[in-house]
Amino acid sequence: MKSKIFFSALFALIVLSACSGYNKVVKGDNYERKFQLADELYNKKQYMRCVTLYEQVYQRVPKSAEGELAYYRIGKSYWAEKDYSMAGYYFGSFYQRFPFSARAEETMFLSAMCSVYNSPQFHLDQTDTELAINDLQQFINKYPNSILVDSCNKAMDKMRFKLETKDYQAIRQYSKTENFKAAIATASTFMVDYSRSQYKEEVGYLLVKNSYLLVKNSIEEKKKQRIEETIERYRNFVLEFPDSKYKKEVGSISDAMEKQLQQYNSKKIN
Repeated sequence: MKSKIFFSALFALIVLSACSGYNKVVKGDNYERKFQLADELYNKKQYMRCVTLYEQVYQRVPKSAEGELAYYRIGKSYWAEKDYSMAGYYFGSFYQRFPFSARAEETMFLSAMCSVYNSPQFHLDQTDTELAINDLQQFINKYPNSILVDSCNKAMDKMRFKLETKDYQAIRQYSKTENFKAAIATASTFMVDYSRSQYKEEVGYLLVKNSYLLVKNSIEEKKKQRIEETIERYRNFVLEFPDSKYKKEVGSISDAMEKQLQQYNSKKIN
């Protein structure tokens, strides 16, 4: 029992002494010691403690080799802690401050990846996702022959799919809530922006369906034009998806629209 108490007290004393030594270095003016201790803590993965010291070293000698390494390791420390907002800031700033550094390519890539990790789920605001795509593309433009380009392309595909899914879900929601105009506008844009989408067939179907429902809910003077638009959308759909599971339903819509169009043309002749 006494031995346990002794070792507990000894451990507490060692920790207290270490903290006291750390605080002394932080508050002191020996920048060589600050850099040395920062490296020791970094290698021990005590990232948040070493950041304070690296910050002091960088502020003291920002243009030196030590200042460059200190700034780089601040970013790496936040990266290790999965604080991608702070890591992204330092990696992005590193590239701006040390554009000719041997670490410039790596930090630009890691800055882009921080934007990727900060990208939220598809149903949330996608500003960070668009930023991630932009950052990844900038890296590819800057380092087209980098071995990291393949990783950038894969990450970019994931980000684009997230935007695609968000737009697809928006179309479904507009359709569900009978916001026909919004569904048509969003679906039309989707068909152009995501020409190879896995959702394209369903979106094309929703475009025809909402176009038809808009006709049914239109005032008389707008019906003829909207009927013609619906028929055109139907034709585009069956041309692209001749064996679609929605073929029968959109075919019924087309028949109804053709019949109404004939009635309008007959009135015009008479």
